[in-house]
Amino acid sequence: MEHIIFWDIMLKLGVIGIGSMGKNHARVCTEIDDIDLVGIADINKTSAKQISEQYDTTAYSDYNQLLPKVDAVIISTPTTTHYQLALDALESGKHVLVEKPICDDITKADTLVRKAKKEDLVLSVGHIERHNPAVQYVKDALKKQQFGELITMTSKRVSNFPGRIRDAGVIFDLGIHDIDVMHFIAGDVKTVYAKAGKFNKTIQYEDHANIMLNFVSGICCIIEVNWLTPMKVRKMWLTCSKNFVEVDYINQSVTVSSSSIKKIDDKNLYHTPIDYDISQVSIKKKEPLKNEIEDFKTAIESRRQPLVTGEDGLMAIKIAEAAMKSYKTGEEVSIT
Repeated sequence: MEHIIFWDIMLKLGVIGIGSMGKNHARVCTEIDDIDLVGIADINKTSAKQISEQYDTTAYSDYNQLLPKVDAVIISTPTTTHYQLALDALESGKHVLVEKPICDDITKADTLVRKAKKEDLVLSVGHIERHNPAVQYVKDALKKQQFGELITMTSKRVSNFPGRIRDAGVIFDLGIHDIDVMHFIAGDVKTVYAKAGKFNKTIQYEDHANIMLNFVSGICCIIEVNWLTPMKVRKMWLTCSKNFVEVDYINQSVTVSSSSIKKIDDKNLYHTPIDYDISQVSIKKKEPLKNEIEDFKTAIESRRQPLVTGEDGLMAIKIAEAAMKSYKTGEEVSIT
């Protein structure tokens, strides 16, 4: 099916689900030129009315009433609802940006990808860290071989338990961010091995995990995630042949380090003289969510692929599900 849209008018967009992320989606949409936030939909009528009044738009308790009025939708609802909402939107001829993970099942995710392709519609997934300026910088620098050859990556994404999470464990909620970033940077994953567990007995799912990703390229990467740490840490480290690189997702900062050994005194081998060169890269900061929605808008207008495609979202849950299977069976799991 071919969808012809005339872009001499604003993109008519709707937000489905106005929880913590949905409220931010609605806010950012009102801050971007050429986007008309036509309406928001949420089963909580009180919340929908409150947010609609705040952003001068229309509230709907049934998303099916919103779909005919828009060109595209942003879906920011619990993961278990993503599939049906996205499928209904695609079947209505609407472009879709769905929050991560794309949905809760590989087969369902594949159906969404195929449907979007068949209907020639943009399907983007909200893996927001790809839109972080710090990640963009590292991706470009590696492509230009500024750091030399990538050897390993490790990441730490830890914090206290967020009460808002009810339908997923730490692997699908937190780990999937770094799974996608590492896939974005290092390419295809070959095998996954994970150890995980549940320390907090009041929740249903795992609350800590360590995930090992073995890439087709031969690179091995480690992801640490948990809901047990009293402070919030969002960092990644890259060991490269020329430099050691630290990425701070929160501060949108990149620190690049190198060292050289000075002349060694044979009489004092306990103190090896080393010169360190540590530099902070100057990066123009910008809200990743705004980058994400602008990319979605441009993909629709230019009829190009978004930075995070439906296929990317599908691969992320394949890897996450492999991690779940690995920690439950104690075996390394292949990605097929």
